[in-house]
Amino acid sequence: MGSDMGLIVKTTARATIPLIGIFGSYIVMHGHLTPGGGFQGGATIAGAGILFLLAFGLDEMKERYNPHLYSSLEGLGGLAFLGVAMLGFSVAFFYNKLWHAGPFLNGKPGTLLSAGYLPIMNLVVGLKVFTGLISAMAAIALYRRWRE
Repeated sequence: MGSDMGLIVKTTARATIPLIGIFGSYIVMHGHLTPGGGFQGGATIAGAGILFLLAFGLDEMKERYNPHLYSSLEGLGGLAFLGVAMLGFSVAFFYNKLWHAGPFLNGKPGTLLSAGYLPIMNLVVGLKVFTGLISAMAAIALYRRWRE
């Protein structure tokens, strides 16, 4: 069963989905400088996936959604987050050793490459939130279809 959305909705979604992804990536990358970060950016990028499902329907989503890939990426995001958090464990959990004494990502405060582990943390949290929300949305959509 396809989507009941018309040509205007599908065309607008095709134009808007990449822009939502770019904006979400911007939020993730600049999370240590502005309000935002991994969770907010990951949720924004997941909004592009939700728009895809709404505009193109469940059948199209099932063709493009690989649950094993999303599950693996979600686990990788969680493990990378814990791994980065433990890198500073010699001082304290979540200690930003890279910013204090690292060879890179310790630049002038207020610049993109200035926060040590924080940009890396934002990136892996964004990955985890994005893949988790897309997986939850797909599970809800598939369960609803199964019940009908």
